[in-house]
Amino acid sequence: MRLNSYDDWSPLREIVVGSAENYLSHERDMSFDLFFYDQLADDDNNFDKMYYPSVRRRTADKDAPEDDAPARGRHRIKQRYVDELVEDVEGLAEVLSQLSVTVLRPRTMRADQRIRTLAWEADAIPPLNIRDNALILGDEIIETPPQVRARYHENQFLAEVFGEYFGDGARWTVMPRPLMTDRSFDRSYAAGSPGGPAEYIDAPRPSVYDVGLEMMFDGAQCLRLGGDIMVNIATANHELAVRWLERHLAGRFRIHRVHNLADNHIDSKVIALRPGLLLVRNQAVADMLPPQLQKWDMIMAPPPDANNFPAYDDGELILTSKYIDMNVLSVSPDTVLVNEACPELIKTLEAARFTVVPVRHRHRRLFGGGFHCFTLDTVREGSEPEFYLD
Repeated sequence: MRLNSYDDWSPLREIVVGSAENYLSHERDMSFDLFFYDQLADDDNNFDKMYYPSVRRRTADKDAPEDDAPARGRHRIKQRYVDELVEDVEGLAEVLSQLSVTVLRPRTMRADQRIRTLAWEADAIPPLNIRDNALILGDEIIETPPQVRARYHENQFLAEVFGEYFGDGARWTVMPRPLMTDRSFDRSYAAGSPGGPAEYIDAPRPSVYDVGLEMMFDGAQCLRLGGDIMVNIATANHELAVRWLERHLAGRFRIHRVHNLADNHIDSKVIALRPGLLLVRNQAVADMLPPQLQKWDMIMAPPPDANNFPAYDDGELILTSKYIDMNVLSVSPDTVLVNEACPELIKTLEAARFTVVPVRHRHRRLFGGGFHCFTLDTVREGSEPEFYLD
């Protein structure tokens, strides 16, 4: 089928589901800690500090003494959690197939794959949260400049899928790729926020490859609304990328900016369920939306119960807020896939007359994504973008 996707709610016909095979570790470095900064901040409204990591006084080795040094390097994930994640991702793909959606998959990553560039090294992670490094706008694939070093080559696992769409007529664009030295990163969001790893983030190492701040930006910072795109900007890296997008999309799409809605992604803060209706985390998020979107009806996500989440050992690295299950996937304007472990959200959406398809996803806090993150919808009905934010 030809690439065609302008929003997150039109009837879904074709989708890519990520791969969790060999997701064995996280690489803790500056890029990782900046990307997950909000999970380190002290925000009682959004985060439970009992579940969230600290850059200081935490090591991957439980027998190592605690000190004030950052917990750098590889953080291994228990194989049991990886196996259960693989089961849940494969279950998501099966549910989508049962709903008559064509499911495509990326190539599988080998275990312990290492990335080496001019300026740094990192353990690669598999193409699981594939929403992040690509943006589908109509008939165009736009590969976005990565923000986490471990994900630098992630889209290469999707090259075959993207190539097939290109062969069927799709546009295929790659935004400028960053060198990603320490000094490529704008650290101002973290420096101006409470809590977090200020000592580490404020100590960038010099490199002969320093070129100043660079474009870094994820597709999951965008809310696709037909011909309108709302984008979250929290750093100068984001700003550079959005300027590029504005020039590239001029005359085809309209960019609407919001600032500091999150450190990066917004799809566990606001999701468009259909034209005129949003799923929103809370009123504070609603108040930050563009004025045109504030006129839409809103469903406020119910606070999830602590019992919805597995209990983990103290040494496990947790990467999401408790609202991760807002990260739902719509297959039509009235049907939505929701984590079966979040009964409060299921009841809320059913009360709003949605057909809810419960799907299992156990370890979303360990791997940093939900159903929206795990998927890239490539074909939805509708041939021309509508403009909803006039």
